[in-house]
Amino acid sequence: MQKLQTLDYLVFLVYFVVVAGYGYWIYQRKKSAEASTTDFFLAEGSLTWWAIGASLIASNISAEQFIGMSGNGFLMGLAISTYEWMAAATLLVVGIFFMPIYLKNRIFTMPQFLNQRYNTTVSLIMAIFWLFLYVLVNLTSILFLGALAVSTISGIDFTLCMWCLAIFAVLITVGGMKVIGYTDVIQVFFLILGGLATTYLAMDLVSQEFNAPGLAGAFKTMMEHSEDHFHMIFKEGHPQYMALPGLTVLIGGMWIVNLNYWGCNQYITQRALGADLKTAREGILFAAFLKLLMPIIVVLPGIAAYTLYQHGLFQTEMLEGGELNQDRAYPVLLNLLPVGLKGLSFAALTAAIVASLAGKANSISTIFTLDIYKKYITPEADEKKLVWIGRVTIVVAMILAIVISPYMGIDKKGGFQFIQEMTGLVSPGVFAAFLLGFFWKKTNSAGAMFAIVGGFLLAFSMHNNWLPGADWSTVPFLDRMGIVFLICVAVMIALGLWKPSDKGLEIDASMFRVKGTFAVGAAIVVVVVAILYTVFW
Repeated sequence: MQKLQTLDYLVFLVYFVVVAGYGYWIYQRKKSAEASTTDFFLAEGSLTWWAIGASLIASNISAEQFIGMSGNGFLMGLAISTYEWMAAATLLVVGIFFMPIYLKNRIFTMPQFLNQRYNTTVSLIMAIFWLFLYVLVNLTSILFLGALAVSTISGIDFTLCMWCLAIFAVLITVGGMKVIGYTDVIQVFFLILGGLATTYLAMDLVSQEFNAPGLAGAFKTMMEHSEDHFHMIFKEGHPQYMALPGLTVLIGGMWIVNLNYWGCNQYITQRALGADLKTAREGILFAAFLKLLMPIIVVLPGIAAYTLYQHGLFQTEMLEGGELNQDRAYPVLLNLLPVGLKGLSFAALTAAIVASLAGKANSISTIFTLDIYKKYITPEADEKKLVWIGRVTIVVAMILAIVISPYMGIDKKGGFQFIQEMTGLVSPGVFAAFLLGFFWKKTNSAGAMFAIVGGFLLAFSMHNNWLPGADWSTVPFLDRMGIVFLICVAVMIALGLWKPSDKGLEIDASMFRVKGTFAVGAAIVVVVVAILYTVFW
């Protein structure tokens, strides 16, 4: 397979110069005379709806989607798209119900919510949990998978790729949320354009290999020759049932995954927390529409690669250490792109990796600086010192991720599955603490503490099959998440009834009303999701 050529590097250089130059221009144009924490971490309400929506997607779509989700498209097919299509519906829930609560109560970080609703102990424990999760799972996996893909495509040393990606992300992140938000618009442009180019190539290869003219012919061929890869719901007994267990993706644990990720996650909600409600909702709606399109970019190439693999192509390229590795599907396809176009797709992949790294690093910085350093280490620190600490935190987090990532076992299950299962150890309890904290005034700190700490211990025990009562290794992780969530909610209700709290948030029904563009757009998203699941049931 050919590596990158001179024209590819030129295309990539144009991308780098455009992103870096635009980021610097935004930084100079919008920087304050005196740096402030709200400006650095939240962009102080200056992000538009399209910048918020694009930044949400740029932070979300990264190597785990391009590499990991395409790999799962190769392995299990269209069903992995449930993470994208259910996310579109979830974003509407977040926009309608969660965002008004955050903005009404002037909540800017997730630990701040826990402190305001419960107490400082719950807030501190959760801040530490999030820091470990973001560094040990998110940053490490994105760097590892991203460097693996970049190294495979370019031939550049794996470790050098990690350092280059990290440095590029740091350059964007230290400019603060304004730079991240607006450069993410360009990142998403490259991401979608380059992603569509790769999808087109994959479909065109199918068209040529099977003599099926046009994209329609290629899609029909894929459905005929890989029919088992075009079902959204797996029945029990299916080889991939443990990853996506039947109706759980519609009425079970998948909701916990998505609502926790999109509604209770610092590096996601941070994009909208600095805006007014109308702008935040419009940005979230824009992100929901983009999520509907993502499977075309990140899943279809994997299915196309599987169809071609079944027909005898890529037999050697898909092997790693003598074994089939699904995560090689996307890099293998990229290496087949013509000169110039490969550079564009390479830029798209890099854009996804760097934007996501920048988003996560900024949130790590926000939580450490505002919820740990300012509260417990140096309460008297001024704004300038806090912004400096935030920038140092970004650099330290990246270095830690580079050092740790080779030892995390990310490549054993496939990158995307690794992230979902590791995050799933924390998600059920955290989401229970947030959900009841939002909508049930009696929920108390003891209940929240049980949900966060006890929920993690329960999930961890199930994950390692230490908990008696069942062989938990035979229970899909999404179902385990649902069980842990229900246990957490039950205990929180019991503790809330025993000793009711009086620290409810400021809420009124008018906050949840929607109208105009958002209402119409939300209805369209719901209808499209329903049609997709009906067609590919």
